[in-house]
Amino acid sequence: MDAASLYAEHHPALYRYLVRLTGDADLAADAAQETFTRLLEKPPRDEHPRAWLFTVATNVVRKWSNRRCRRAELLGAHEGRAAVSDPPVAPDRATEQAETRSAVHRALDSLSEKERTILLMREEGFSHREIADAVQTTTGSVGTMIARALDKLAAQLPLDAEEFL
Repeated sequence: MDAASLYAEHHPALYRYLVRLTGDADLAADAAQETFTRLLEKPPRDEHPRAWLFTVATNVVRKWSNRRCRRAELLGAHEGRAAVSDPPVAPDRATEQAETRSAVHRALDSLSEKERTILLMREEGFSHREIADAVQTTTGSVGTMIARALDKLAAQLPLDAEEFL
């Protein structure tokens, strides 16, 4: 069975059918593409490829429609409920946090790339061996480099920003 000839022969009619079925040209194009992808993956066994193509296309649209309806149901079930999240931050506290984050970023930017890498890897829980490999140094020097980088960082930060270290 030649997929290219089946595509050339049946795609226009299949696409028109899907546009009428869905009312959405983009969805119809996607469903037609999915149908021909399935043809390539697992060709039909019977001698009626046109019927097979239309059946598969219809099933693709049904599946997508069912999925969309199910999502809408799930989303609708949560309407009217309060979202579970942290309480909103007071505007003055949000401003303070933004200023502190900005100060920390400026301080990090003042460090060398190696110092910044070491500190950020340390904060992500990397071992001294992993950090040493990443920055191409010895394991014994990593602790000293971390301490020096923290000292440089602390010197750049206002006192209240040090809580982020």
